[in-house]
Amino acid sequence: MELTFGDVQETALIPLAIKASETARSNARIIDLKAKEIIDALGVDVSKYDPFLSHEGVVARTILYRNELKRLISKYPDALCINLGCGFDDKFLQVDNGKITWFDVDLPDQIEKRRKVYSDRDRCTMLDGSALDGEWTRKLPKRDMTIVVMEGVLEYFSKDQVKTCINMLCDSFEHGYLLAELHSPFLEKNGSHHDAVKHTNASFGWGTKSGREYLDLEPRMSLVSETSYNEEMKKYSLRGKLFAIVGKNINNRLAVFKW
Repeated sequence: MELTFGDVQETALIPLAIKASETARSNARIIDLKAKEIIDALGVDVSKYDPFLSHEGVVARTILYRNELKRLISKYPDALCINLGCGFDDKFLQVDNGKITWFDVDLPDQIEKRRKVYSDRDRCTMLDGSALDGEWTRKLPKRDMTIVVMEGVLEYFSKDQVKTCINMLCDSFEHGYLLAELHSPFLEKNGSHHDAVKHTNASFGWGTKSGREYLDLEPRMSLVSETSYNEEMKKYSLRGKLFAIVGKNINNRLAVFKW
């Protein structure tokens, strides 16, 4: 593996470190062998990116995204699927049904680094592209249904950038679903205290109380569902249950939009 520590943005180290450490557990709730391979190859201490609440949050969102993707893919087995802002994530392996066409899309410098770890596979292709510019969408095949995944991306966007992104998606694809990670206004204002992100130079963007706030920016969209990560986190530990009570309205959510 040609990847070095400097090739990985700090925000990408958080889910990688967490998925790697969870995979190494005897009772692992998620398995991501590529994340473990990457972290092992980097050979550096990434424990500061793996505190308890962030660990449980990443595990929860991985499970929630996987389950929702599988549900949609079972309904649309020939869908065009796009992991927009993919980083080093590999959702294709988790949900492939043998029929979907999948594209992992990110900025050119990130795709260049991703190619040090991944290769294109049958029906799974890496592609340069920005969430704020739809030029790359012209290279994609036409499908009756498009499913777009944005995990850990929109939370760093301003309100104007979110609007640009979702307008672009609705302009580019006639019918689609968007699976988006949303965060709260509390986190927007207090992101410097986040247990893992505080160790990076990143800052959170526009926070919302509800995914319905997105509909004011893009009326072609409707909100299908919105699920707090608390719903998954509280299943596994007392601390998770307590946080679901204390942090009822501040944890991140998986929002599913349709247009």
